Amino acid sequence: MGTLLERLENRPLNEDKMEVILNQDIDRIGKAGCIVKVKDGFARNFLIPNGLAVPVTPANLKKLEQEKQQKTLQLEKVKRGAEELKAKLAHLSLTIPVLTHEEDKLYASITAQDLATALSEEGFNIDKNSIVLGEPIKTLGIFEVPINLHPEISAKIRVWIVKK
Repeated sequence: MGTLLERLENRPLNEDKMEVILNQDIDRIGKAGCIVKVKDGFARNFLIPNGLAVPVTPANLKKLEQEKQQKTLQLEKVKRGAEELKAKLAHLSLTIPVLTHEEDKLYASITAQDLATALSEEGFNIDKNSIVLGEPIKTLGIFEVPINLHPEISAKIRVWIVKK
């Protein structure tokens, strides 16, 4: 049988490791959906009881694969929607009438929020944070403004700033 020290010395190094599938991102361990090896006690006493992970079993692996497929399909659907929106925005030309001083300087500059409002009036629901406007528009003229519709897709709209 031997002493505890002898048993610990003769034990294989990875015997106390367990593979789990993470349900959530956990710092210094991994991201949700990843299969990681953690200490057996950490998995059984913390991760699994708190719902942060599940043990690697054939059923759990199958469920993980199905979730990945659903997520991929959902991302493709969002990307197709962004492509369709890009095609619609390509033909859009926004005209924004503004009040000006005598020298054709604007009373108030045009911001991303103003552009988002004008787009919503045209029937496009685009978040102001998606509109890439380096600095507010402060003069009359025609401007090309990029809009990030998706991490891989961006569109440009033409904006006309005219006198009221």
